[in-house]
Amino acid sequence: MSHDIAARFDAEFAPRIAEAIASLFKHRIRVEVIADDKPGRPARLRISGEPFDESRRFSHPLNVYLSWDGLEVEALFATGGDAKFEHYLAALAGKIHAWQIPRQIDFGSRSQADPTVLIGGLDFEH
Repeated sequence: MSHDIAARFDAEFAPRIAEAIASLFKHRIRVEVIADDKPGRPARLRISGEPFDESRRFSHPLNVYLSWDGLEVEALFATGGDAKFEHYLAALAGKIHAWQIPRQIDFGSRSQADPTVLIGGLDFEH
């Protein structure tokens, strides 16, 4: 992936994904855009939050990283990419819900089974 496309993703798309995820939880979790150290690689997101002590489902605090497939990122800049991205944003609530059980994450109580979870190679399908 070119440095320009990665930089555009970091500036145009990653913040919108972060905001969409944070808004799903009424900003009660932190969602950060983390730029990659290597040029030409898109940013990833970190979703974190301190768990509720009384209703914690898992033993570790929320610490999830999301990363996207480079070819998928490039496709956002092709014809139809904007519409694809808008559909992706609209589908995020369902995607986040679907990630919880197989990855032992509970976004509601801000806890997870493992210290760190990486959900990588993501696409922008809805």
